Order: sequence, then C-alpha cells, then structure tokens
Amino acid sequence: MSWGKAAVVAAGIIPFGELFDQGYESLAAGAFRSMLSGADRSIALSEIDACVVATQRGSLWGQEGIGGNTVPSAIGLSGIPCTRVENACPSGSDAFRVGAMMVASGVHDRVLVIGVEKMRDKSTQEGLLSRAAAGHPVYTRGETAPVLFAPFATRHMHEFGTTREMLAQVAVKNHHNGCLDPYAHFRSEVTVAQVLESPPVCSPLHLLDCCPQTDGAAAVLLTRPEIAADFTDRPVFVAGFGVATDHPYLHEKATYVGLPATQLAASRAYSMASLGPDAIDCAEVHDCFTITEILDIEDLGFVEKGKGGQATLDGLTALDGKLPVNTSGGLLAKGHPIGATGVAQLVECFWQLREEAGERQVAIRKGNALQHNVGGRGSGVSVVTILTRDPA
Repeated sequence: MSWGKAAVVAAGIIPFGELFDQGYESLAAGAFRSMLSGADRSIALSEIDACVVATQRGSLWGQEGIGGNTVPSAIGLSGIPCTRVENACPSGSDAFRVGAMMVASGVHDRVLVIGVEKMRDKSTQEGLLSRAAAGHPVYTRGETAPVLFAPFATRHMHEFGTTREMLAQVAVKNHHNGCLDPYAHFRSEVTVAQVLESPPVCSPLHLLDCCPQTDGAAAVLLTRPEIAADFTDRPVFVAGFGVATDHPYLHEKATYVGLPATQLAASRAYSMASLGPDAIDCAEVHDCFTITEILDIEDLGFVEKGKGGQATLDGLTALDGKLPVNTSGGLLAKGHPIGATGVAQLVECFWQLREEAGERQVAIRKGNALQHNVGGRGSGVSVVTILTRDPA
C-alpha cells in the first residue's frame, strides 16, 4: 500500500513529571504553545481544521462525558471538530493514526493531535490504573501491570538465558538518555547495581525495572504534503502504520516470550511503508518495564527472538549503537502519561529525523524512524508508526 499522504510540520512537548500545579487543560495548552513556538513558520489558529485528543481521562477519572472536548476551548480553538481517542497505552499513537487518516482522506487539511494525561493527582491506592484496566473479577484478581509483565520476564529467562543484568542494562541506558532530555521526568543516571538492588515489585522485576506514573502533554500538527511548505521546509512524512490486537487475559496467551499484537502491527506498518527493520535509524518503543523493551526489539524485527537481552548488553540500542532505541529516555526515564506517551514518542522521532535532538542526536543515515506502543488488558493492543524524511 502506498502512503506519503500526511506530513508532520510542527511538534511540541512540555516537561514531564509530577505537575500538581497544572490542570489537565493547562497541560494541553502548554504542549500546544510549545508546538507553535517551535514551528519554523508562524501558524495561525484559523489554519487548524480539526483536533484529535488522546487521553485516558475517561477511564482514569470517570469523566467519560468530558473526554477531550474541553481541550479546543482551552487552546483558543473552540468550534473546530474534536475527536477523543482512548485506546489504552497506545492512545497517543492511535490518535496520530486517526489524524493522519483525516488528512489523507481529504476531509481536513491541517489536523492538530494532542496527547495529555494527569496521572499523579490520584494515588495508585485509589485505584487509578486498576479501575482503567479492570477485567474479569476472577481472572484478573490481584493483577497489576507488573504482575502482567513479570511472567514474560521469567519465561524469557527460562527459554533464552536472559539475566536480570540484561534487564537492568535497559534501565541504565534509558536513564542515561533521560539525562540528556530536558523533558524527561527522571534525569539522573542509574547503575546496574542500583537497578538490581532496588526494592522488589513482582519477581523478577524491581522498582527501577518499572516506569513511573507521570503527568505530561505533547502535540503535533499534520498536513497534506502539498501544503507542508506553508509551515516548514523540512517536513517529516508518515510512511506507514499498523495496529493489531491480541487476547486480553494471560491464560489465553499463546506465548510468553513475545507480544503478538506488536508483531502484527509491525508487519502491517513495514508493509505499508515498503520498508523493513534494517531501514530504521532509531526507534521509540514501549518500555513500561525493562523486559518490555527486550521483547519489543525482538518483536519489531531488530534482533532475533531471544537475543534482545544480549544485544542490549552489547550496546546495539545505545545512542552510539547500530540502532538507538528510546533516545528520549523512554517510558522508564521520560515517564508514561498514557494519552501523551505515543505523541511524545512521535515528537522525538520528528526531532531526530530533523536532527534537532541536541545532545541525544543520533546518526540519521536512511531517514526513517519507528514509534511503538503496546498496552491495554494483557498487552492486547499495539500501534506501530514509521516516519520518514522521504517525500516519495
């Protein structure tokens, strides 16, 4: 399938963290202002045709009726069409996909995609995430996100000899990258020993194997390629995307050493983009836990199944490696404000392809970047997006 019918022309983000002093709408407004101020050319509000808001606000806060429709008025765009996308952890990347299809369809010429989330105003004890991911009353009893991913780590260790040191190296790498990212929640180095000695959460995962709950927002502007020059001389194009689903409960899984939704979504994205894994210069992948990044780089085809842990130890995914992964710090260091995560990953890919990532800039040789999320009950949904500098 040919594509090339949507272009990213501007992107912005706010610093992630515990943003108790800011409200939901003010986070979105901050990301929007960041996008406007960082644009190559002035963007008039009247030029924006529609808005897609990615957020888990409905599930997390019990405000389904409000959703994302307060965002346009908060950023001076009251009156334009606005659609909320809520699709678990890939909400932001799925909102981007919806925005790209709006542009490609010809219905809208310029679509704003904003991801925004307030995660820290309520505690885990209040059931914030457990309510959002509630499932069968027996099958999911006592189930938390670490409980869902720990069996994958255990099985990967059993089948392939993956070690806790390999998992820890993912955290070490991503926290190092986070130190170079002014928007990251955590900006401090960690060592393998610190990861191994951090408090246990769900064996074999420890505290520093887990991403934090974070507040944040990010925004991008999508246009038709024919009018991209109105906004920038250096647009980045949507080469392809893929979405896939899998069984929602652990007892239904066919494997514990991979995530089939990611594999299917990646296959569809590569096919749409007419590219393979070897054409990717850098990737932002879903590292909610250290084991997840290891699964990701295998499922996305960057390394053979079972080799992800050793590849991480060998530096393949480091900033100066053959395939830098999570240059932003990933979810482990940058944070995981659910609705904003995918959009923020796409912002990083946009900056990397434009070679504007500062100290964390990597070598761009082939002109392509990949973004990936997986999540929902039992990691039952995944979205993969490929961006390119190639306008063809």
